[in-house]
Amino acid sequence: MTPPTDDVTLPDGRTLAYAVAGDPDGTPVLVHHGTPGSRLFAALLADAASAVGVRLVVPDRPGYGRSSPPPMGWTWADWRTDCERLLAAESVDHAASLGFSGGGPFALAAATSDRTTRLGLVSAVVPPIDGWLATLARLPLALRLLFGVSDAVARVGGPALVVGQYTDRDVADPVADAVAADFHEALRQGARAPARENRLFAADATEPTVPSVPIHAWHGTRDANTPVDPVRQFVRHAGGRVATRDTDHLGTLLDCRRDALAWLVHD
Repeated sequence: MTPPTDDVTLPDGRTLAYAVAGDPDGTPVLVHHGTPGSRLFAALLADAASAVGVRLVVPDRPGYGRSSPPPMGWTWADWRTDCERLLAAESVDHAASLGFSGGGPFALAAATSDRTTRLGLVSAVVPPIDGWLATLARLPLALRLLFGVSDAVARVGGPALVVGQYTDRDVADPVADAVAADFHEALRQGARAPARENRLFAADATEPTVPSVPIHAWHGTRDANTPVDPVRQFVRHAGGRVATRDTDHLGTLLDCRRDALAWLVHD
């Protein structure tokens, strides 16, 4: 089921759209969607959240979905301030932070806030990235074209084409529909947002700050979208834990979402 959308107006006049899902009386978890992604990512976590007593707060990052584009020079460091404003609007004093895929660096940034209790990373990017994606990220027009073509082709070919970008396993129709809806909503305003984020991931001086909260990561050893080694190195350096599974990018999320949410809110 598509979660309802709400929004908050930030001090500079921008709109930050978000969804709330799961247990309405549960412990709050601020969720950072992938790249590309949107607040509709909440649908993939809602049942697991309800089962373990979690209230999900899932914003569209600037430029995605229904959130305003960011100002010039905006980075994931500024995302922490946006998240603090969102939590205040939701009357949340403290929340855990969960990042999936390209939401990893943004979850790390949010976790440096004194409002954050714990940090979970699932199939997460830890910058700086390298390889072919880093090369492509330095060509923003090419990257925007790639996402735009992917969106158009997937609208014709259906959810299976979107899911195939993230996993080689068969998934239930409701899961495929939710993955596709999240992907298409992410590109509502075009592909500038994911292109911008991939440039951030590929920048040379983007080693993330280590938050002073407990950290746990879940990652697939067959993840072709985000490599596991940078996650292992970063999380172990931070004194956290890494749980690996013999699965791929989306497979890790589907297998570990309940465990991750339970760890974020339970001692």
